[in-house]
Amino acid sequence: MKTKKKLLFVNESLSLAGGEKSLIALLNNLDPNLYEVDLQLFKYGGELDEFIPEYVHVLPPLPYALYAENSWKTNFLQLLKGLNWRFFKSKLTYSINIRKGEFNHPEKAQLYWESVGTSISKSTEKYDIAIAYAQGIPTFYVIDKIDAQNKITWLNAKPNFPLKNKVFQRKYYEKYDIIVPVSEVTFQQLKSEFPEMDSKMHVLKDIVDYQSILKMADMKVVDFNSEVFNILTVARLNYKSKRYDITLGACKILRDKGIRFHWYALGEGEYRQEMENFIKENKLESHFTLLGTTVNPYPYFKAADLYVQTSELEAYGISIAEARLLNTPVVTTRFDTVFMQMVDGKNGLVTDMNAEAVAEAIIRIINDKTLYNSIVEYLKNEEKENTETIKRFDAMINNLLSNN
Repeated sequence: MKTKKKLLFVNESLSLAGGEKSLIALLNNLDPNLYEVDLQLFKYGGELDEFIPEYVHVLPPLPYALYAENSWKTNFLQLLKGLNWRFFKSKLTYSINIRKGEFNHPEKAQLYWESVGTSISKSTEKYDIAIAYAQGIPTFYVIDKIDAQNKITWLNAKPNFPLKNKVFQRKYYEKYDIIVPVSEVTFQQLKSEFPEMDSKMHVLKDIVDYQSILKMADMKVVDFNSEVFNILTVARLNYKSKRYDITLGACKILRDKGIRFHWYALGEGEYRQEMENFIKENKLESHFTLLGTTVNPYPYFKAADLYVQTSELEAYGISIAEARLLNTPVVTTRFDTVFMQMVDGKNGLVTDMNAEAVAEAIIRIINDKTLYNSIVEYLKNEEKENTETIKRFDAMINNLLSNN
């Protein structure tokens, strides 16, 4: 009997987002006869926690997570008992520094790690391979705190490293055996940042668990109004990358043109208040509904007549993949990785990144029944299974360990 390979996956959380969905799908499709898997999160209680497969050993929260999640009152009482003054000081340093300027996500991760990382103990476990499944803090944690024969890091977002941050990031990425961008576009972007590391970069597309999605889509009946055209968007309520301003602008154009439709948005985020204000000010309450979040969005995909994505940035576009799997036509903006999935005019329409173009594409889909039906038929015949990523993951692990 072969010895199982001992793997560690590290991720910030299992919130309802594309990278996290992909991680759950990967874990559910790995062979538990081949792997012994530990999972370390920095924050527990995410929407996808319940979908972690039984064979995966979920590690307890790291000591500092206790301080991150509890109230200041609880923290203070614990500190009075002499618990981890060092971490408290580190976290206070981070809190002060983060207020000194505007930082993007990579810069915030660097600032956090420089402030807090030294107060986090190294793991006592030893692994065959440790995998940071997201850029940022997981990438730093695996290098500094984990003992493993080999180390892999995922990149599931566009690298955006300002000059000083780039120097910090480089010293971590150069220590990895393999760097995994989730798309060819992300690979090219990372290669432009760190051209000397291109030989260790291996593209692996995000995995979508088709069979699980089919089952979950049938768990609930969504009662959309059959008298109107129902549109769905599933994304974090975000302005910068998801561009919900375009979504709302297109909604207003459709309403003003007298189109009979209702647009639903699944997600939560920092842009919610602005969206609610726009909906109220423009009297769109009967045309646009914020549904919040759900661990099972798939009945909504199945019930919708059209899926619309107005993103400016996507490493891959998991929600578009999910819509395609459930044969729901797609209208999407022309973000940089969009043609990894979309065949314009075949499985949906790809538009310019503005509200007028999106609204025009939606109207075309609604009015041209021949086009709509041809898209549905094309989707039904698209390849659904995504087993290639699993095969390539297994091969990557085997190659790494055989070279030791």
